[in-house]
Amino acid sequence: MRLRDIAHTRAGDKGNGLNISVIPYRESDYAFLKKQLSAEKVQYFFRDMCKGTVTRYELDKLSALNFVLEHSLDGGSCRTLGLDALGRSTALALLEIELEDTK
Repeated sequence: MRLRDIAHTRAGDKGNGLNISVIPYRESDYAFLKKQLSAEKVQYFFRDMCKGTVTRYELDKLSALNFVLEHSLDGGSCRTLGLDALGRSTALALLEIELEDTK
């Protein structure tokens, strides 16, 4: 199963940092996401892009996860020569991550 099957994402970028929120379509899938989607898994998924740490924040009252990826935007939107390596496209890429189908 891919993340896109059970969740959607929102993202933002500031300078060289990026944050991606992952929100399950159904609140009942939040516990599953907490088990499946670690900071390490996200960091590995973006290993070619993320040059810093990835921190996961659990937003239990919102049933959402927020990932902050440091040093991920090649200097930020004003400095990068990348086509569109900013928040929106990166959040969409994360939806392709594989999850174990253990639900």
